[in-house]
Amino acid sequence: MGIGIEILHECTLCPRMCKVDRSVTKGVCTVGYLPKLSNIVLHKGEEPPLSGEKGAAAVFFTGCQMKCTYCQNMGFSQKGVGFEISVEELACGFLKAQEAGAKTLDLVTPTPHLPWIIKALDMARERGFSLPVVYNTSSYERVEVLREIEGYVDVYLADIRYTDNEYGKVYSKVPDYWDVAQQAILEMYRQVGPFDEERMRGLIVRILVLPNNVSGHEKAFEFIAKLDKRIPVALMSQYIPHFGAKNDPLIGRKITKQEYESALDKLIEFDLDGWMQLDEKERVTTAPIDWRCRL
Repeated sequence: MGIGIEILHECTLCPRMCKVDRSVTKGVCTVGYLPKLSNIVLHKGEEPPLSGEKGAAAVFFTGCQMKCTYCQNMGFSQKGVGFEISVEELACGFLKAQEAGAKTLDLVTPTPHLPWIIKALDMARERGFSLPVVYNTSSYERVEVLREIEGYVDVYLADIRYTDNEYGKVYSKVPDYWDVAQQAILEMYRQVGPFDEERMRGLIVRILVLPNNVSGHEKAFEFIAKLDKRIPVALMSQYIPHFGAKNDPLIGRKITKQEYESALDKLIEFDLDGWMQLDEKERVTTAPIDWRCRL
């Protein structure tokens, strides 16, 4: 079980299938050979059961298979900000996050780093690591790769960004987002079922409401409801038109209260539940972890 390092020599980890030898050059994800990340912090801004009292240990990996024009993490997701570390240092970082009191290990855009993550988890577990592992993903994932990591992931925290391939092409530079995401979410659900807080296991779906219904949330609710109405939905309202989205005719503004409430009404119509954002979130949601290891 798991994915070997050899896949990095002809990389097919994500649906882009760029087949780059990442020991020589970077993939479409902008990541080379070694694990690369910008930080590990205690993050209280995830869904409440994942954050707990002290926060989830959010591991912000560098690189991403998506190229969202409005990404709030543009520095490390697309511009390569971060630093390479060894797999031993990554395992040590996981352990130090546990020592800091994290409720979960929150792997943010982990796909380009999967072979190293699997190795680091194996190493850390040999030394007593036991936090639930959260796979925080855009859902632009290969089913074949998800199958290889079955057993390593406790919670899939999966976005549905769009339910129209054309919007995925325009705003995230991928040609087949909705086709791919549906199949990926079906596989995640097969592995872990709907989220259960008592077992700290299962699938949670996140939907960021975009202006002018670019997110296509009603179609997303229909898909989730047909799959399993017990799957909790995090309906997010915090969209900000960053970077290339600033002057876009459709998504160049924040959403209105009416747009969010309309999405919430639709969620209720489909008999779904989860977490909603009706008020402003806390401004400070992260705390540092002394996670760097001298090996």
